[in-house]
Amino acid sequence: MTNTEIAVLRFGARRLPRALASLPCHDSPDAAAIDTAVQGASRVVVMGSAADLAAVLTRLMRTERLDVEVACASRWRGARRALTGVAQRIPLIRDETGTALVDAAFWLPAGETRVIHGEAVVDDDLLFDGEVTGVRIEPTASMPGLRAAVLTSRMRPRRWLTGRAVQLGSTGARVVRDGMELPREATRSAFYRHTTGWLRVS
Repeated sequence: MTNTEIAVLRFGARRLPRALASLPCHDSPDAAAIDTAVQGASRVVVMGSAADLAAVLTRLMRTERLDVEVACASRWRGARRALTGVAQRIPLIRDETGTALVDAAFWLPAGETRVIHGEAVVDDDLLFDGEVTGVRIEPTASMPGLRAAVLTSRMRPRRWLTGRAVQLGSTGARVVRDGMELPREATRSAFYRHTTGWLRVS
């Protein structure tokens, strides 16, 4: 893969590793910059947080460019691997708004309440029915695509359930996606596997 086929998307004031210095670099990219970067690239290197990577994947999904390989470089070794690593298609998890999830999401109590009251299912399996401290959802690198678990009072996962989708119906919950809390509480929320996976470089 030549340098002209690789573009760097740098979020924030991160220092550019020497291995990536000769590549086209887009700083603090918005949707338009991401679109520009992938036009002539077969691989993009994301320098940023999980939320930044999710933003890039969200844009690739919405513009139907999931043929582009995506590497995440947060350290010096990661920069070299981003150039030479092999891409593998893995499940892409999204929510009902069409926003990608790459690290973890949480359903947490809303307001001053200490519990979520409602019901959640993973595919056809009941995750909980009643009151819980919270729920953690994570993408998986293999099918069926995600896993979810009820959290203990110490915020530790109990029994994991795997599936294609997880859905919540509640009286109200806070949704945190890749470290970013959504501005509004939700009575319904869902995360599920997109029809096409993404090409992760590792």
